Amino acid sequence: MVFAACESADKRPPTASPRKHAKKYSAADNSFCYDCHINFLFEDEEIALVHERVGIGCTHCHGKSIAHRNDEDSINAPDVMYPRAKINPSCMMCHPGNELIEEDAHRPVLSGAATQEKYCTDCHGDHRLAVRTRLWDKETGELVWDDGVRVEEGLWDEGR
Repeated sequence: MVFAACESADKRPPTASPRKHAKKYSAADNSFCYDCHINFLFEDEEIALVHERVGIGCTHCHGKSIAHRNDEDSINAPDVMYPRAKINPSCMMCHPGNELIEEDAHRPVLSGAATQEKYCTDCHGDHRLAVRTRLWDKETGELVWDDGVRVEEGLWDEGR
């Protein structure tokens, strides 16, 4: 699986408070994603909103995900997903450890003293849907479970 990453150091988002730097960046356009993932906008989902404010959109980390966003039944997985073991390395592609070590809470994770069970998302937003209707293997993108509901079947079976 391919990781999306910062394209260059000059395009990295600031590691300090995004509000402090918000005037330097245009907000990212996540409109395609919010068609289905509107909960991330209205539930103050920290990871999505903080990154959006500084111009880092969903596609920056999850790829363009054309097949996923064009699939009304959402059977196709996003291009990039993050199993637990890849969360920290993925975050650190744009938030390098040498910039984060100054925070006391980061020291155990960055020094290697913390166990494998500490992840950036433990403190910086869950970034998960509360109700899942589809579940993919995050390594392979293979659909492993879905609720069986299909958009077109629901509309056409009732004669609409």
